[in-house]
Amino acid sequence: MTDDQLYRQYLAGDQPSGDELMLRYGDALTAYLDAFLHNTQDAEDLMLDCFTVILVDKPRIGEGKFRAYLFKTARNMANRLWKLRLSRQEFSLDETLDDAVPDRAASPEDEALKKERGAVLHRCLNRIAPQYREALWLVYMMDLSYASAAGVLGCTVKRVENLLNNGKIRLREELQKEGMTRADF
Repeated sequence: MTDDQLYRQYLAGDQPSGDELMLRYGDALTAYLDAFLHNTQDAEDLMLDCFTVILVDKPRIGEGKFRAYLFKTARNMANRLWKLRLSRQEFSLDETLDDAVPDRAASPEDEALKKERGAVLHRCLNRIAPQYREALWLVYMMDLSYASAAGVLGCTVKRVENLLNNGKIRLREELQKEGMTRADF
């Protein structure tokens, strides 16, 4: 079923359809928020708040726009939390990567290499401009279309294309500083 079908069924009173939407996007939304906030617990709380806003308030969401609406809601909530932290001078020092679930078929050496590559990528992403990082995250990690990413970021599709192109250039430069090449990924 599509997101639109599930959301319409939820609006019609089918609670399991709302649960399915949470299962479908809960982990991805938490990962997105965690990358933005650098705090897993806050990310999980905001993910639940985002679904609460959508599933309780039941806003009108255009055809094919559920995922973009969800991520835009999450971004707005994360921005509000970030501004609140700044006004209160609260900062999180926890910038560690969560341990990845090991692949049963991979050797310990492969897992260690995969984890190290992920850590290098994470460090490099944190060194590029936030607008580049967010555009790369939305399009490549969350698999949003350029148009949906533009809706989340509040800009044009052309701006998203520019952010992605410049972001890839900056990320490649940072990876090269770490001694990583395309072959490493």
